[in-house]
Amino acid sequence: MSFRKPFRAQPVRLGPHLCAQRRRGTQLFAAKVLGAAAVAGLLIGAMSVPTVRAQVGKVPAALGLARARAPQTGDHWQGCNHARAAGTAPIYAGEPGYREGMDGDGDGIACEPVP
Repeated sequence: MSFRKPFRAQPVRLGPHLCAQRRRGTQLFAAKVLGAAAVAGLLIGAMSVPTVRAQVGKVPAALGLARARAPQTGDHWQGCNHARAAGTAPIYAGEPGYREGMDGDGDGIACEPVP
């Protein structure tokens, strides 16, 4: 006994509205990719200029994420406020200017950033 359908199903055709909607989605995706590539290209190009590169290097220190000045031999600070004002805080154990009196919690990091 064979099972054969006496008819053949017609293929589903998408309406013009759905076709246009799919086209717009593809075009929007392509525009986003091209826009991201353009922004990345501008950033990479801007970083090749020495003056921009020098200014970007100062950002972490300005935000307090990095030291503006590394501790140097002979550094001795009266307290953490003076070390922070000079841009050397935080000071790690073994670095010039570190002393246990400035390390309040004894973890080896003196003058930790104040939240």
